[in-house]
Amino acid sequence: MSASYQRMIFVCLNDRGEEHPKGSCSRSGGAELLDRLRADLHERGLKRVVRAVGTRCLGQCSHGPVALVQPEDVWYGGVQEGDAPDLIEGHVLGGNVVERLEIDPDKLTAAGPEEHQLPALDRGERPD
Repeated sequence: MSASYQRMIFVCLNDRGEEHPKGSCSRSGGAELLDRLRADLHERGLKRVVRAVGTRCLGQCSHGPVALVQPEDVWYGGVQEGDAPDLIEGHVLGGNVVERLEIDPDKLTAAGPEEHQLPALDRGERPD
């Protein structure tokens, strides 16, 4: 039996300051989004199945507030507190990407796997 969550939702809470040209997820509603996701997950009995966590910069400031859902590796941008039910109903429970919030993969600022392929994790042999 695994003690891991089925999904993790990472919400950026980085604060670049008021004057930064890229903006800040924190200043555009990240904390409120995280609070709403946590409350809604708890209310639906999912807090041991799906974990919503706040994180520092995810490197997508111009798309903020940003939420990253793993293990599917789906990036959502411009996500507000009121969008939390759509993420939970559509993505978490429905298994569908919430297209209106998804950041176009071509607009993400991170390097793609084709640019630098890292090796897969080797956990070695595990006893049964």
